[in-house]
Amino acid sequence: MKFPADRLRRHLPGLFGNELVWRVVRNSGYLFSATGISAGISMLQSILVARLLGVTDFGILGTITVFASVVNKFASFRMSELVVKYVGQYTVNGDQRRAAAVFKAAGLTEMLTSLFAFGLIWLLAPLGARYFAKDINTSGWFILYGLIVLANFAAESSTGLMQIFDRYRVLAGITVGQSLLVLGLISLAYINGGGLLEVMLAYMTGKIVGALTLTLAAVWEATRRWGWAWWREPLDLLRDHLRELARFAVSTNISATINLVNKDAELLWVSALSSPTDAGYYKLALSLANMVQLPVSPLPQATYPELSREVARQNWNNVRYVLRQGSLISFTYSVAACLGLLLLGRPIIQFIYKPEFLPAYSAVLILMAGLLVANTFYWNRVALLALGLPDYPAKVNLVAAGLKIAGILLFVPIYGYLGSAALLAGFYFVSITLNVRKTLSVLRER
Repeated sequence: MKFPADRLRRHLPGLFGNELVWRVVRNSGYLFSATGISAGISMLQSILVARLLGVTDFGILGTITVFASVVNKFASFRMSELVVKYVGQYTVNGDQRRAAAVFKAAGLTEMLTSLFAFGLIWLLAPLGARYFAKDINTSGWFILYGLIVLANFAAESSTGLMQIFDRYRVLAGITVGQSLLVLGLISLAYINGGGLLEVMLAYMTGKIVGALTLTLAAVWEATRRWGWAWWREPLDLLRDHLRELARFAVSTNISATINLVNKDAELLWVSALSSPTDAGYYKLALSLANMVQLPVSPLPQATYPELSREVARQNWNNVRYVLRQGSLISFTYSVAACLGLLLLGRPIIQFIYKPEFLPAYSAVLILMAGLLVANTFYWNRVALLALGLPDYPAKVNLVAAGLKIAGILLFVPIYGYLGSAALLAGFYFVSITLNVRKTLSVLRER
């Protein structure tokens, strides 16, 4: 059975004829197939959970899950990106020992940061319960859900390794399997009339199983590539490159930390400055709006390894071609998806969820404006990473985040989740425009 993208290449050779673009589309296609199936499953999960819990508890669930994710990302050094860049670079240059040493160093660093992240969750859980969930009795649930960060002790590094060696089918299988497991557990909770705790445990189980499976798959791949003794490669092999590796890791972590405060923590801001009910509306709005990003979301993961390889080979025409064609493909889809959600968003909320969730539709419309820009230039950050400029997107994010946080403090207490949606759309427009201009400027000089 041929992969569906094969038919696209046959019928649209002008768009997909370039081998590099084709690899990006093919690999993102594996991820999209998994993401598409998972998104459909996630929508079923969301419907069951929303109908089971109601708006307020739906918002509290969002604050608990986002809280753990934000703290974990705060402690993380985006090891997947470091692994993709440097394992890929050393592999292209034939230096297998240093490639293995990079993966080993990334994994060890990630283990330490996972322990640190769980410690932070334990310490901050009472504050999260008081100010985000608005119920101090939920502090134990914040700690319980935080156990997922320990299971993710090497997930970032593992993801990067699987990407650089084109093991996208395995990643896709893990994603789908995890989603099916969670759906099954949530269905049981729904049938048995479970509550917030049962739903949270269902999500936890899926994430823990998925993370451990991913790590085992990456260790197997490393052994297949480098032999069973790869983990014994000395870290001293990286001594001459330590400053470069540290600079890359710190820069990407700064960028990720800024995103945490102004983008990933959206639900926490809304819940803290408005109410868990507003957070429930906003959680649903984000979920529906993110359906527009669905086919595009795998593209950065699939594009980054290819860009890194082409930059290492100094094939600048290929780099430009990938960016241009990628934007054309994603823009065409995004316009159609936005129109579909514009027409069908309200009926979906009213009849599939519950009429009490209808206020979320206004936020969906606002978010779509920003997502159209984000989708079209999905490569804005990974292109700069591949070009060896990790500092630039970090600086752009810092400035844009400062403006957005000021806006959050001023407008979210007044306009609630609608103000947050408008600020997120504005953040996408400003930060992405600056990153794209910088990328094009650098490529003009090459």
